[in-house]
Amino acid sequence: MLYINDLTKKYGTFTAVNHLSLHIPEGDLFGFVGPNGAGKTTTIRIVCGLLRASSGQVQIGSTAAPVGSREMKRLIGYVPDFFGVYDNLKVREYMDLYGSMYGMHSRDIAKLTDDLLELVNLSDKKEVYVDTLSRGMKQRLCVARALLHNPKLLILDEPSSGLDPRARVEMKELLMNLHSMGKTIVISSHILSELSEMCTSIGIMNSGQLITAGRIEDIMQQLSGGKRIHIRLASEMETAVRILKEQAGTIVESVRENEIIITNQGSDEQISALIGYLIQNHVILTGFYREEGSLESLFMQLTGGEEQ
Repeated sequence: MLYINDLTKKYGTFTAVNHLSLHIPEGDLFGFVGPNGAGKTTTIRIVCGLLRASSGQVQIGSTAAPVGSREMKRLIGYVPDFFGVYDNLKVREYMDLYGSMYGMHSRDIAKLTDDLLELVNLSDKKEVYVDTLSRGMKQRLCVARALLHNPKLLILDEPSSGLDPRARVEMKELLMNLHSMGKTIVISSHILSELSEMCTSIGIMNSGQLITAGRIEDIMQQLSGGKRIHIRLASEMETAVRILKEQAGTIVESVRENEIIITNQGSDEQISALIGYLIQNHVILTGFYREEGSLESLFMQLTGGEEQ
């Protein structure tokens, strides 16, 4: 879906984005994280055609149009971190204004406005003036506006910034709903716990460079050397330890009174097969679970502990 190849942006001697290459597949919900000044917003603005890159290429799907061209912009729905609203415009009029900018027919705008306001839970605000809405409502309205022309790619820069806890939950639910409908979404956010709960993959930037990108689980496993599994047993501790030590890609880290902790480099299916093999050998298990890493710890590890 989104292809970024060797993207660089310089301001004099300062390099804001340094040879960034990234591919975000269609239907992905991608989280963009990094400390302040890492280059996230600069990258987003280049993709949206709001900034000119010093070098590099950006492509959406098979479209070969230049970045910033009318054809490319029609493929993108952009929700900025700070967005303006128009005084004395009702929600319906706000949607009409943006629909007309895309050359849409008034009947189509009206139908889509009803559908999108229902999607973002603002159906009852259609005749309300935009500047009287809460910040959370304005943010959801901005998402509806960004979807009006049915873009292939939705990009949100800090969508939960400044929102209260309830509004953040509503925004998260909206984005997960859009993802379930097949929309490709890129989110830049400082709220790492929310990204870990809803994103299918992430990219971490630091000092203008992309440090790593991919599925959170895969990145965690690469950094830790495997998945950490806690296995609790009711009997046959010695048998279990012997079997586990014989398995390729499995390291027995510790053995306690009724628990064994291992690191395993296999897939979820291979780990399930390993547990099944223990049971087949008459080892009675009372439970097992995989130790979950956190996006916060991953972020701190990769960025050297820098504050966001």
